[in-house]
Amino acid sequence: MTTATGNTALVMDFIDAWNRLDWDRVIGLLADDVVYHNIPMDKLEGKAAASAAILGMQPVAVQWDVISIAENGNKVLTERLDAFDLPNGKHLAIPVMGTFEIENGRIVAWRDYFDLATFMRQMA
Repeated sequence: MTTATGNTALVMDFIDAWNRLDWDRVIGLLADDVVYHNIPMDKLEGKAAASAAILGMQPVAVQWDVISIAENGNKVLTERLDAFDLPNGKHLAIPVMGTFEIENGRIVAWRDYFDLATFMRQMA
């Protein structure tokens, strides 16, 4: 097994922090001017807006499984299955394609692409 280095390692650290519910680490890896966009939803700009969205989810468990990952320059592309257990007892499992842009050891842009209908069906 190959150990991830560089920007790939940073993204894997970010994903691992989600899986551990380590919100300080998750938010700490975001740049102050981060742009966070779940593509079917509105774009969020800045660490404060991204942090509010992340902390507002309040999952009781998270398991993001990376299926594929690729790095090209400062961009890391991920294919994932993101699963969440929510306080209301709901379990979500959503296939996601994600793009992370890294500068100076921080995530400056994070775009996740997923099917909103799949998300809404599981939230119903």
